[in-house]
Amino acid sequence: MSVDTTSQQRRLFVGRLGGYGMLVLLSAVTAAPLLWMVLTSVRPPNTVFGGSLIPESFTLDAYRRAWLELDFGSHFWTSMWLTTGTCLLVVALATLGGYAFAKLRFPGRQIIYVTLLSTLMLPATAIIIPLFLELKAFNLLDTRQGLLLVYVGISLPFSMFLMRAFFETLPDELVDAARVDGAGEFTIFWRVMLPLAAPGVATVVIFQFMQTWNEFLFAQTFLQTPAYLPLQPVLYSLIGQYATDWTMLTASLTMSVLPVIVVYVRLQRRFIAGLTAGALKD
Repeated sequence: MSVDTTSQQRRLFVGRLGGYGMLVLLSAVTAAPLLWMVLTSVRPPNTVFGGSLIPESFTLDAYRRAWLELDFGSHFWTSMWLTTGTCLLVVALATLGGYAFAKLRFPGRQIIYVTLLSTLMLPATAIIIPLFLELKAFNLLDTRQGLLLVYVGISLPFSMFLMRAFFETLPDELVDAARVDGAGEFTIFWRVMLPLAAPGVATVVIFQFMQTWNEFLFAQTFLQTPAYLPLQPVLYSLIGQYATDWTMLTASLTMSVLPVIVVYVRLQRRFIAGLTAGALKD
């Protein structure tokens, strides 16, 4: 009996060791591009592809040039304004819509829901011309406000779908008990259901922040004034046809990924809880 137990423990140890080794390998492969980007941003330009992985000398000149020559600060705050505004509006509308579709019963609920979800099947290239003409008709073309509305419109269906699925995991008895106590629907949503849906909200915020922060196509199409552009089109302009300033490009990219990392680190616990919310549900 002890021999079988020892053999089982050995197999378990080998299995765990192999699993940890695979995780370490995957982590190294995932982190390698980020490490190369950071190290390239602090090395002399003439050693980008000719030197060792670890630079022999370090310099922050690429960061200085990126900040001054690209007007990085202005475009950074444009991206931050667009991303923050989009996240706030999408979270507000998606939580209200998700709660309504999950917990309320009203005529045409399923038809409206399916109609909204059908917009997820449309690729961005299929709607870019109609959106361009619509923004032009409302005098919102080449404005950050118009781009903000586009981001909200294209992001809302998925976020609402996510919040509806999360609200459906919450027991209906909580809603019924609050109604018996005389609470209105908005009070039930705000004081009872929304606090319980915090992991779902964190999931929506992370997805939405990353999507809006990294968006390129709509910003490049709907904004013609260079001063209005967010970071991604500006960073793409650093890639030349015949030559690229890799140190300035990687320095700009390093600075641009910091907000995404900060948001994820701050919300990762709730994000993981939101992704696994239905795993333990019977």
